[in-house]
Amino acid sequence: MAVLGVIFSFLVCQLVQTATAEYGILKAQPRDLSTYQYYCLRYDPQWEALPTDPDEAVPDPLLDMTPLYGCEDYKSPGRVPNHVVAIKRGNCTFFQKARTAQKYGADAILVISEDKLVDPGGNTSEYKEIHIPVALLSHEDFLHMQSLGSDLEVSMYSPPEPLMEYNLIVIWLMAVFTVGVGGYWAGAAKGKKKRKKHRQYTAEDGERDGDGEDEEEVPPEEDQEQLIETVEISPKFIAIFVFMICALLLLLYFFYNYLVYVIIFIFCFASATGLYVCLLPLVLWLPGNCRLPENKLPLLKKRPRVKTILLAVCCLSVSLVWFIFRKERWAWILQDGLGIAFSIYMLKTIRLPSFMVCTILLAALFVYDIFFVFITPLLTKSQTSVMVDVARGPEDATEQIPMVLKVPSLRHSGSAMCNPYSLLGFGDILVPGLLIAFCKYFDSKIGSWGIYYLATLVAYGVGMIITFFALVFMKNAQPALLYLVPCTLLTATFVACRRGEIKQFWRGTTSGKKSS
Repeated sequence: MAVLGVIFSFLVCQLVQTATAEYGILKAQPRDLSTYQYYCLRYDPQWEALPTDPDEAVPDPLLDMTPLYGCEDYKSPGRVPNHVVAIKRGNCTFFQKARTAQKYGADAILVISEDKLVDPGGNTSEYKEIHIPVALLSHEDFLHMQSLGSDLEVSMYSPPEPLMEYNLIVIWLMAVFTVGVGGYWAGAAKGKKKRKKHRQYTAEDGERDGDGEDEEEVPPEEDQEQLIETVEISPKFIAIFVFMICALLLLLYFFYNYLVYVIIFIFCFASATGLYVCLLPLVLWLPGNCRLPENKLPLLKKRPRVKTILLAVCCLSVSLVWFIFRKERWAWILQDGLGIAFSIYMLKTIRLPSFMVCTILLAALFVYDIFFVFITPLLTKSQTSVMVDVARGPEDATEQIPMVLKVPSLRHSGSAMCNPYSLLGFGDILVPGLLIAFCKYFDSKIGSWGIYYLATLVAYGVGMIITFFALVFMKNAQPALLYLVPCTLLTATFVACRRGEIKQFWRGTTSGKKSS
């Protein structure tokens, strides 16, 4: 059962593998200036560019003409001059709406959209005819804006986009830390387990050494190894796995509002388990080995230590706190902490036996990532990426998939207002992390000082930097595995070829001699 849980958790992690027209900001406030609120805009500067400086954005009174579409002449045009006109999206082109508003002296047109915000574009001749800003605002934000009062003033502007979001540095540090610690711990634990198993058998007949050693009580420092049921990946498993994640991603795309709660439940349970496994060695190191008395309770009849029970309660409590307050602004801190613990736990649980299996897995998910980010926009009516849509959720969604590291933007810009968090899916940590864990195990197996582990860890860090640069310059969501897979696989291959160990590395075996 535990194995099935691990497999399904890893499968869900592959659904979200994304790292993040023009965006603008609308400031709305009552005329008495008692309060104000900022909202996300989507606009096309080819109509009329918005000012970049908030001080240059002159507030204009808002004229709410919804639910009219603004395609035909207004029935009461006398109120339009020097106003920002709010009309409903649909029934005609953005050009027709803008031309009508401009005809009656509007300062700008605000199109209220119940669908996903898109670029309100036109053609070259239309751009030349219109001299007022044309912007889109979501219907949800418009309703919220109306709650500020009936007599509103709005100003629109688009601050310069920063060359690099500083929150990406935080994501980079968390990702490299997670694969570094998780890969090292997983690889070292696997090597230790193999050596222990080898010592328990004689070379002649495979009988166990010693007299009843395995009947002794397991020492505290080895408890955590006993508790973790590992999963070893095979090529056949990879084929089934890739098919399953494709199916699950499509199910989420079409039934997001229902399945997202299943994913949230999985995250709560799996992250609490991961936090428990990560903290268990520290708790076992603490003094005190008091156990529960004899009992017949299903989960407690083996008389676990009291301190491990307290640890389990604390870990479940942390996960429960995140669940209750997951929509608060500070909840991303808890989510990232739980996510890091979960990822380390998964790296310690899932094991790749050879570089051949590593290559097959990474290559398969490399193709999967590219297809669902770059190819699916050509196949969907909305012309958007299936993976990005699932990662960010549909417009009407009240929940978001938590299988991501997320850090809020540290800058005041249009893109930060529209996409307030930068995201990195757990799959972009786990997939290369499994290769790094295997490299650490192979280092231990051949007696190396850690050349494979360090080389692939550095390659992962470089691959993440390349991903962020691609994100900045292409201004679009990027499949991180597009850069991480070549960086890590080619680096590991180069090191193995350079050391003359490519055959052993490919098969995950050694010839019996140790390398320095």
